[in-house]
Amino acid sequence: MDWQELRKEAYNLSVSDRLALVEAIVHSVNDEIRPRPPVPPGTITRLRGILKTEGPPPTDEEIEAIKEERLKEKYLK
Repeated sequence: MDWQELRKEAYNLSVSDRLALVEAIVHSVNDEIRPRPPVPPGTITRLRGILKTEGPPPTDEEIEAIKEERLKEKYLK
C-alpha cells in the first residue's frame, strides 16, 4: 500500500480510530528516535536496597511534621 492509498483509507476511519492510528504512529516514531537503553542486570535489586531502612517507615503524621519543619527552615530563616 503506498502513501496515497494509506491516506485515503485513514480518511475512511472513524475519529476514534484515526486518533488511535496517530497515537500508534507517534509511539513507533518515538521508539525509533529515542530507543530505551537496556536495564543492566541487578539494577532493580540494587534499587530495592536503597529503600530499606533499619526501622519501620514513618507514619503519615511524622511525614507531615518533617515536611512542615523543612518548609519552616526554607521560608522562615
